[in-house]
Amino acid sequence: MPDFWIGPRSTGEGFREAHIAFATPDRDSVRAFFDAARAAGAEVLHEPRVWPEYHADYYGAFVRDPDGNNVEAVCHAPE
Repeated sequence: MPDFWIGPRSTGEGFREAHIAFATPDRDSVRAFFDAARAAGAEVLHEPRVWPEYHADYYGAFVRDPDGNNVEAVCHAPE
């Protein structure tokens, strides 16, 4: 699993949001990221929750940054 990667844009024209994900060591860190982002005025995309469509222990939260990008904090460890 890569720590960070940038892939080529293969669809659309003009601005297309980036999806930036930060791995965290635990679910409390995901919630702390989300609470801090919301307190700073970030648009909420998805509150912290389990995303079983990715895998059973995928716990993530998503916000939009001031530039329009999708920023995620995710924990892959079991509860």
